[in-house]
Amino acid sequence: MSSGGSAQTEIKMGSIAKSTSKLVRGGMAILLIATLAFGADAARACTSFILRTRTGGVVYGRTMEFGFPLKSAVILIPRHIALHATGPGDKPGALKWTAKYAALGLNALNMPAIIDGMNEKGLVGGALYFPDYAGYADPAKTDPARALAPWDVLTWALTNFATVAEVKAALPRIAVVGLKEAHLGLVPPLHYVLHDASGASLVVEPIGGVLKVYDNPFGVMTNAPPFDWQVTNLKNYVKISAINAPPLHIAGQTLTPIGQGSGLLGIPGDPTPPSRFVRVLAYAALAEPQADGIASVRAAEHILNNFDIPRGWVRPRAGDATQWEFTQWSTIADLTNRVFYVKTYDDQVLRRIDLKSLNLDAPNLLSAPLVPRPEAPALVLKP
Repeated sequence: MSSGGSAQTEIKMGSIAKSTSKLVRGGMAILLIATLAFGADAARACTSFILRTRTGGVVYGRTMEFGFPLKSAVILIPRHIALHATGPGDKPGALKWTAKYAALGLNALNMPAIIDGMNEKGLVGGALYFPDYAGYADPAKTDPARALAPWDVLTWALTNFATVAEVKAALPRIAVVGLKEAHLGLVPPLHYVLHDASGASLVVEPIGGVLKVYDNPFGVMTNAPPFDWQVTNLKNYVKISAINAPPLHIAGQTLTPIGQGSGLLGIPGDPTPPSRFVRVLAYAALAEPQADGIASVRAAEHILNNFDIPRGWVRPRAGDATQWEFTQWSTIADLTNRVFYVKTYDDQVLRRIDLKSLNLDAPNLLSAPLVPRPEAPALVLKP
């Protein structure tokens, strides 16, 4: 899909006076309903990465794939909002906190919970699907004062911490427990990526009842298998290069590459998570660094375009159009300037919101719907 050219528009935030007692669990409950209704294949293709700018700034990009419309909106969780984890039986958990930092991001189906976002200090992160490998702590054997449900983790991190190092230091104080959503009887398989304005990156994966925590020097992530497997798999692609391969001299003959891009010959092009991991790393590592601000945002947008999934390209089973996974939205976060961007499947023009321009001490959550404008803007010809 096209990048939308140079066009971009402001997102206008409006107040929504909803109770925040269900903030952490609300949006993910909707995702769980959807997962139950549409099967575990409903979300397997999320891709995330960071780019460095010429001066060491950081831009984050991420796609969200799902098998049905999420109806996402941009929301702001202001400072000082009282939050708590979800406990067994969908009751309030014992772990409580007050938002230290405001956090901005995308929710699902108009519920007040961030599933991908950035806070006022430039900490950014996302919850990505992690099927077949997620294994949480037993809630019956875990101190309730330490327990977070799988859908609590990202909001806990973004509203409490300013850097990846702070999150990493705090992780031993919490446990992610395998709670079923009360009305669904389903535990969502998730893992988490976090990055900060310094470029530090972290992957957190619940496996075998404990949190596996990895520093991520590559800054990229997809879905299953676990992160350490993905890194090992990179050894199959040690010849990736932006430079064309030299001619090969054999049997007295000279074989030259066909066309441009031979340094990337053999890079996997399919949409499976391991292939996307390799491919997004190649794009992020080899793309020429750009200036801070919109130039680097546009570079990230061009990379994201390579991971768009149109409706019908990924089909879990024949004859069932209800689970056609597609790229619902893509986000870009300028961690240096604290500007968050989003574009949707039906509207490929980037829309932006400057976190610094918002009232971060607002008494209620703020929200802005992503209303699509599918018609392309007209170009006016002049003599």
